[in-house]
Amino acid sequence: MSEEKLTRAAIVTGGSRGIGRAVCVALAKQGCNVVVNYCHGAEPAEQTAALCRAEGVQAVTVQADVSTAEGCKALFDAAAEAFGRVDVLVNNAGITRDNLILRLTEQDFEAVLDSLQAVEPLGPKRLAEALVIAPCTGTTLARLAAGLSDTPVTLAAKSLLRVGCPVVVAVSTNDGLGASGENIARLRQRKHYYFVPYGQDDPVEKPQSLKADLSLLPAALEAALQGRQLQPMLRMF
Repeated sequence: MSEEKLTRAAIVTGGSRGIGRAVCVALAKQGCNVVVNYCHGAEPAEQTAALCRAEGVQAVTVQADVSTAEGCKALFDAAAEAFGRVDVLVNNAGITRDNLILRLTEQDFEAVLDSLQAVEPLGPKRLAEALVIAPCTGTTLARLAAGLSDTPVTLAAKSLLRVGCPVVVAVSTNDGLGASGENIARLRQRKHYYFVPYGQDDPVEKPQSLKADLSLLPAALEAALQGRQLQPMLRMF
């Protein structure tokens, strides 16, 4: 592991569990010091930090509500205090309200609307250099392939694509070799879309399923920022 890699520092919002935890550990394996952000639940965040430290890097946990400007400032201030720099930011934290619009409560509707308004300036104002969609489900693949921008994720993708920034897709769908296969193929033909290498995660029990290898996410993102697809794209688990 090189000294240069050891000096890099990464912030992962919503890093205490699930996809966020997997990204934290993957970055740690690449030699990044990690700031594990969480909003609720200090214990899972500390567990994630411990997994990162086991990879030989430094890791700290920071409680902050990144849906507010104050929370974002507190998070970056804490990262700067811990490591003196921030090289990587993974915006994993987010909200979802999986319901028909007629069934949304007023509070849910306002929360989703606020999220849409928040992501729209990402591209035009150059607030981000790339977007990572992890996991990217079959539903999201279909929306992206159809050019829809009716969710915070798909609107963020549209915002960045229109200024030529890469969108990195980490596929996770049970019908990747079925209905979603066509959508994957469509996105592969479009400019500025890149994929985290993926493969069949369970060929016997789920023969149609495809899943990205999240340990390759940092390398896939770095390649995308250089305008190239990380190869080989198809992997064996």
